[in-house]
Amino acid sequence: MISSPVYLIVQTLVTFISIYTILLVIRILLSWFPNINWFDPPFSFLSQLTDPYLNIFRSFIPPLGGLDFSPILALMLLQVLGQMITRLAYAVA
Repeated sequence: MISSPVYLIVQTLVTFISIYTILLVIRILLSWFPNINWFDPPFSFLSQLTDPYLNIFRSFIPPLGGLDFSPILALMLLQVLGQMITRLAYAVA
């Protein structure tokens, strides 16, 4: 069984990744609506949280045909990272 401090850290990281993934999906879905002003308070907060992470992938994956495929890679990486953290914790325990 996983010891208590390790379990707490793993659960915290996995929960953070899950919440951040949800925020990314919301940001991606809202980007489909061109009328949204990203400088308004609820949207600016979401943009400030998610854009730095998405910009990492946008820097080396250019939009193809006007579509930005970088969020797909960003979401996949978060999912893989969450699974790796969980498996590593069980392997250590």
